[in-house]
Amino acid sequence: MSTDNAAIDKQESPKASGKLGLLTLTALVIGSMIGGGVFSLPQNMARGASAGAITIGWLITGIGMLALAFVYKNLSARKPTLDAGPYAYARAGFGNFIGFNSAWGYWVSAWIGNVSYVVLIFGALSYFYAPFGAEGNTWPAIIGASICLWLVHALVLMGIRQAAIINVITTIAKLGPIFLFIVLVFVAFNMPTFQLDFWGTEALSLGSITTQVQSTMLVTLWVFIGIEGASVDSGRARKRSDIGTATILGFVTVLLLYLLVSLLSLGVMSQPELAALPAAASMANVLESVVGPWGSVLVRIGLVISVAGAFLSWTLLAAEIPYRAAQEGILPDFFAKENDNGSPSGSLWVTNICVQAVLFLTLYANSTYLALFYIASTAILVPYVFSGAYALKLAVTGESYAPQEGRGRDMAIGGLATIYGSWLVYAAGPTYLLMCAIIYAIGIPVYLWARNSNNERAFTPAEMLIALGLIGAAIVAAYLMWTGAISAL
Repeated sequence: MSTDNAAIDKQESPKASGKLGLLTLTALVIGSMIGGGVFSLPQNMARGASAGAITIGWLITGIGMLALAFVYKNLSARKPTLDAGPYAYARAGFGNFIGFNSAWGYWVSAWIGNVSYVVLIFGALSYFYAPFGAEGNTWPAIIGASICLWLVHALVLMGIRQAAIINVITTIAKLGPIFLFIVLVFVAFNMPTFQLDFWGTEALSLGSITTQVQSTMLVTLWVFIGIEGASVDSGRARKRSDIGTATILGFVTVLLLYLLVSLLSLGVMSQPELAALPAAASMANVLESVVGPWGSVLVRIGLVISVAGAFLSWTLLAAEIPYRAAQEGILPDFFAKENDNGSPSGSLWVTNICVQAVLFLTLYANSTYLALFYIASTAILVPYVFSGAYALKLAVTGESYAPQEGRGRDMAIGGLATIYGSWLVYAAGPTYLLMCAIIYAIGIPVYLWARNSNNERAFTPAEMLIALGLIGAAIVAAYLMWTGAISAL
């Protein structure tokens, strides 16, 4: 196992059976970004903003996320031997401990997020079978979710390529209801309704344009998580060039879908009407107002398919990063185990056992799970900052560039992505950011275990200061949570 800095750019080639083409990589990007959030967009966006502010919000988000997409595209080309995206870039640019935190935060966030997916599936199915419960945390729902969890587990163990092909199918299936929604709502679109109080000046509760735009950013903050999907699985790509292409194609597709869903809805129902809808699956209410009850049923079926597909995508992503990190001695060896089909079996088992444990937690303490989910959702944003910063570092230092090659464009992209990623972390809120320290502090003993097992030095002096800072912040966060001074809910 290579662990020194000189070996960061060297990784073993995956088995041929795990090779992924452009279509499967693009489906992974789209599938990991489109989960349940798109079905709640009409209400979520209109809750605090008018049509004009929502348009500005999407413009800002589009520019920022496009910069991040180009970061992953450029890094995949300039550092073709670095796999597992956010983790590998953080480690190569800023050292082992930063790389570990990137991998650890991403992994914990991914598997906790997977709990929300299976819970949401059965919460949506309660529309058809009441015992599942609207929150998806009854005994029948947990049993059903557990069955789904281990079926997906078995599928991934059969081989990454097989699982990725199934993901292509579910991605296409989930896009069908969304496309139909867009077509039907486009036909019913009414421009006067869309233009009604376009800037929200008549609705005093919305506040200024700036306030409205900020409210939309808190929504768009989450819906693009997963843009790094092709980069995470870069070690299994058939061609390195497909990674960047898949990232850009996936981003543009998803951005257009999000724009159309949120803006076209404002031409069917006014902002106050949309804001008053139930948050969950508000697309269903919008389409029902256009075509009747069957529209609501269609959207809810689409929601189940979409979330199931996202669950599969994130199972692949959640298993891949710790698998790669363990190969380099950053996580314990059992994460690096691989079965005869080329699947990261060790990482997958640990991941899904954690998912199963937290599924039971939702049954007995749903509020505790929700607190974990909100904290973990912020933790996953941190690796984005390091990805942008690494791209900026390469452009500034000239590493991987020819002597006469221009670097201004890449400096601008890396700088913009770093600033935008930092803003995303800030926008998530200082409370969540402080509580994130608990997740990272818990990981420190795991990191020490991995480094000691390989007889490697754990910390540089600077890394030791960072570790002590994380532990101190975690203690403060735990105390404030205990006293009720801060809460994730």
